[in-house]
Amino acid sequence: MSLPHLRIEGTLAVIGGGKMGEAITGGLLGSGMLEPGSIVVAEPVRERRETLSAVHGVRCVAHAAEATQGADIVLLAVKPQVIDEVVAEIADVVNSALVISIAAGISCARIESHLPPSTPVVRVMPNTPALVREGMSVLSAGSQAGAEHVDLVRGLFSVLGKVVVLDERHQDAATAISGSGPAYVALVIDALARAGVRHGLPRHVAEELAVTTFAGTTALIEQTGQHPEEVIDGVASPGGTTIAAIEALEAFGVRAAFSAAVAVAVERAKELGS
Repeated sequence: MSLPHLRIEGTLAVIGGGKMGEAITGGLLGSGMLEPGSIVVAEPVRERRETLSAVHGVRCVAHAAEATQGADIVLLAVKPQVIDEVVAEIADVVNSALVISIAAGISCARIESHLPPSTPVVRVMPNTPALVREGMSVLSAGSQAGAEHVDLVRGLFSVLGKVVVLDERHQDAATAISGSGPAYVALVIDALARAGVRHGLPRHVAEELAVTTFAGTTALIEQTGQHPEEVIDGVASPGGTTIAAIEALEAFGVRAAFSAAVAVAVERAKELGS
């Protein structure tokens, strides 16, 4: 799908005007896929509605059902804890719209159970770097969604970064890695920066070193195709500082800690889904 020439026909209802709802709205508008007049946002907080309307020029309403009425695509950008309530609210007015959910842990089947039987549902897990269009989105189709729906949703989320299409059984694991991953990365960056401060670096310098090194290493792996272990071996010269540091990290169980973090995130996603 050629993104520069892709335009979405019809109207989009964004249910939830939080960070991700706004990131997706802004990305679609910035890419030219949709015009402000083709998007309506449902957001219960009046101040937030006013901000979204002023910044993006979109129409904002207080209730999900009002936004959904007549929409061709409905994006559920709400917390998992309220998903059942929101889907029940729009069930009578969704008609033949494509429904996209970004609620963590919530299966397509659960959403489908509240909607008319033929409603196509696609589940997506984006992450917060989508705010700067460097996101990673994982997409899975529900039982009524066809290839055309998957292609459409892939196109929508491609303006926010990269997109991977997976069978839904992999969604919880993907959520634990890419969905929660920005927090893991930020934690490591903060730990490195604090360690630098401990050894005399100014905070802003230590943080810039850590952030830039993360970004550069990511680019190196992406552009060269090197396995992460190859990057480690390339930096860790015999008897040098890096191999000593790697041994310390291994001794403190860094790999095991990340494995445990992903495991508990997967379990939490399953709990949210049930």
